[in-house]
Amino acid sequence: MGLLELMISKEKGSGDMARRALKLASWTSVALAASGICLYSNKYLDPSDFGAVRVGRAVATTAVISYDYLTSLKSVPYGSEEYLQLRSKGYRLFRAGIWDDCFSIPEFYILGEGVILCQPLELRHTVHLRSARRLCELCCANRGTFIKVGQHLGALDYLLPEEYTSTLKVLHSQAPQSSMKEVRQVIREDLGKEIHDLFLSFDDTPLGAASLAQVHKAVLRDGRTVAVKVQHPKVQAQSSKDILLMEVLVLAVKQLFPEFEFMWLVDEAKKNLPLELDFLNEGRNAEKVAQMLKHFDFLKVPRIYWELSTKRVLLMEFVDGGQVNDRHYMERNKIDVNEISRHLGRMYSEMIFVNGFVHCDPHPGNVLVRKQPDTGKVEIVLLDHGLYQALTEEFRLDYCRLWQSLIWTDMQGVRKYGQRLGAGDLYPLFACMLTARSWDAVNRGIGQTPVTATEDSEIRNHAANYLPQISQLLNRVPRQMLLIFKTNDLLRGIEAALGTRASASSFLNMSRCCIKALAA
Repeated sequence: MGLLELMISKEKGSGDMARRALKLASWTSVALAASGICLYSNKYLDPSDFGAVRVGRAVATTAVISYDYLTSLKSVPYGSEEYLQLRSKGYRLFRAGIWDDCFSIPEFYILGEGVILCQPLELRHTVHLRSARRLCELCCANRGTFIKVGQHLGALDYLLPEEYTSTLKVLHSQAPQSSMKEVRQVIREDLGKEIHDLFLSFDDTPLGAASLAQVHKAVLRDGRTVAVKVQHPKVQAQSSKDILLMEVLVLAVKQLFPEFEFMWLVDEAKKNLPLELDFLNEGRNAEKVAQMLKHFDFLKVPRIYWELSTKRVLLMEFVDGGQVNDRHYMERNKIDVNEISRHLGRMYSEMIFVNGFVHCDPHPGNVLVRKQPDTGKVEIVLLDHGLYQALTEEFRLDYCRLWQSLIWTDMQGVRKYGQRLGAGDLYPLFACMLTARSWDAVNRGIGQTPVTATEDSEIRNHAANYLPQISQLLNRVPRQMLLIFKTNDLLRGIEAALGTRASASSFLNMSRCCIKALAA
């Protein structure tokens, strides 16, 4: 199953396809008008950044992917002769909402309102992979906001099909770099001085580049070694137009295929991107979480140098280390992967359940590990504090009670608090999405049954088969839940890389934090 598998319509025949293509054409004209085919009036202009070029790319990619799914995969309407033939062969079909008869035969299943999707697994995989690559190419070409959204999708390992998540993961290492001319210009505009006036040295090659900014190592005039985060100059001007374009295209696909429910992604980008583009907000988040978790002696949050920080330039203490998923680095430096996994579990459990203030971008480039130079103690370095989720008290306590019910195998509590958090009758799917475990494992006790490689693989594949229900659920739950899902999946990815996913220690940490939060 894949991101656009729910784009299979109930209609049949070339006339219907023509009408749907006409719909897409009319919506794309709206996209062009709404986005404004404009020339950006900024000094960093690149031909590929013209409004017409960016919009054209996005519209063309959406149209090609849509057409590919329409023509490559086949749907069989309920009650048709072909449908009756399939039924007569004795196939057990997946029906949405029935949890004890799933995935009996993955080539055939009911999409809703009686429509069977009929497709060989090999073809399905090929179409998903082809479409994922097209989407990835669009993100790389349009950069900025598109890469940010693509990275978000790539992090949802247990919610989206593997063809998409594995393809889009490369966006974490393929973010664009600004030239030194552009970096100097941003620093000159924001700090009012040239680089050579502010720094003894400034490395031209960035330590890392992300979708919105890049980081350079530098030495201040007083000898302090710092990390200088500089925003890509075109991002501010393009971001609002990009989000509007994405919104129009998602609505266009929704018009063609009503089961397509990804407006939540646009809503999240609308809300979070302005905050991530304000580096002063990132600095405040860093100081808040450092104070909040100061009792964890293993946590290091780099200090912010406010006197040289603006909305587009952030100066921080330079801290070195290896990425949290780099087992070879840990082996070379005699760092225990199980200790790192326990520390991460304690830290994030405290953020979510006790404080309700959650760092929501723990991909490996933002979480470093090292041994303290003075003491030799293991330390986790938390970077990039632009994206945080502040949980309301009601949500935090309900989420806490839900996890406590999951840990204690209290199925009545799982149902009650799952429904309170907006899952409705999809609460079993909600529980599986949160835990990345099968419904059978949830019923037997997630703390009692270790994760096996087989179950992990099945969960990824089965999540794809539930995509229409998953997208429906993501539109239904409180907005606070969306970044929590992303955070959970990123942390599971780290555990998988470290080989600690089967450990029950994370559940013990969560249990302690739940008890602590509910007793407060």
